Amino acid sequence: MNFDTLVRELLGAPDEGPLSSLPYARTLGLSYRRDADGITIIMPFSKALIGAPNRLHGGTVAGLLEIASIAQLVHVLGREETSPGVKPINVTVDYLRAAACETTYAAAIVTRMGRRIANVRAEAWQGDRSAPVAAAHMNVMLVRE
Repeated sequence: MNFDTLVRELLGAPDEGPLSSLPYARTLGLSYRRDADGITIIMPFSKALIGAPNRLHGGTVAGLLEIASIAQLVHVLGREETSPGVKPINVTVDYLRAAACETTYAAAIVTRMGRRIANVRAEAWQGDRSAPVAAAHMNVMLVRE
């Protein structure tokens, strides 16, 4: 994935809409909503996302969490021209329960922002935000040119 493309799309974007610049986001049908807490990524159900019978594929949930993490980091870094680029170092996903065949949401928080590394935690849920289907922890390198 080219996260610089996502960064450019989100920085000048309205408060909601489709994520169209990343091919993987288009494949998943992702859209976003920006509010006071940050960015929420929305993945509507599609038959193409099914893994096991009546369950979403774990890879689609992991991709949703990764994009939500980067989107929140972009939101926190702001619209400054001197904002660093972002390069994912690693992602750890915890699958907490089976994701049903329905719309899935994901949001993240930046837990630590250093000069070179940021740590982000994301959760994905369906219907009830207090009952996540998966969570992720991501380390991201902040690239300053």
